[in-house]
Amino acid sequence: MATVNGIHELPGAAVPPADPRAPSREVLPAYFRDYEERFSLRVRRPVRVTAVRRADDDPHGRLRVESDRGVWAGRFVINATGTWRRPFWPHYPGQELFRGRQLHVHDYRSADEFVGARVVIVGAGVSAVQLLEEISRVADTFWVTRREVVWDATEFDTAARITAIAGVEDRVRQGLPPGSVISVTGQHWTPWADAARDRGVLVRHPMFVSIEQDGVRMPDGSFEPADVILWATGFRADIAHLSPLGLRTPAGGLRVAQGRAIDEPRLFLIGYGPSQSTVGANRAGRDAVRAILAARTALTE
Repeated sequence: MATVNGIHELPGAAVPPADPRAPSREVLPAYFRDYEERFSLRVRRPVRVTAVRRADDDPHGRLRVESDRGVWAGRFVINATGTWRRPFWPHYPGQELFRGRQLHVHDYRSADEFVGARVVIVGAGVSAVQLLEEISRVADTFWVTRREVVWDATEFDTAARITAIAGVEDRVRQGLPPGSVISVTGQHWTPWADAARDRGVLVRHPMFVSIEQDGVRMPDGSFEPADVILWATGFRADIAHLSPLGLRTPAGGLRVAQGRAIDEPRLFLIGYGPSQSTVGANRAGRDAVRAILAARTALTE
């Protein structure tokens, strides 16, 4: 819990005190479960939505939600699938030949899995640095990124967050892919980054050019052995089920403004672009409900 990135309390329920060393995967699900029970939220699970499509040609009609548990229709759909189910795996020559273990941060559980191993960590974001600091305490780590990491010494305060969110909002309004968080916010000094630096393990190397059976080949031709390659390479929006709506632009994104699809106003997207955090999702969810209530009122007048 000490290194959880930006967990924000749900409305009307503070996150309970927790041991900073406690795994967030145990603390946070219990918190969300208690919230559902406290407010009697009728969540149906497990349900896998396979498609969202227009029920007919009426622009004010219903959207049809198809799933493995049945079909629903509604005047509005709030899509809050986020990115967690779509980890991004870059491809490098020789990747399939590697005899060690490859995993994405999506599947990371504990540094204890890598005791005594040589671990190559790929990525320039917050997760990469967090896991570098954690894993380097029990294993030999080798950190690589595509670009030199530029560290911002200023505090990542409210003003910086607002600026970063505005940058992402502008991208999604144009229909561009939201991009990674780090591409907007930059890399800021954090307690785990400070700790890694102080122990001498915060050493960035250029990205390898290929993967071989027992390690990676570097741009200068040298070879770095590896038992594990950990891909801390981010996630992509989990929105394949929205494809029947035909909203994707040639640039690869959806046009979204204030959490609402510009080209399909009956669709709201929470966890897409600027709302890819618990803070942003809370605000976007609130705004979506307000917009839906206003639209329903207008329909009945």
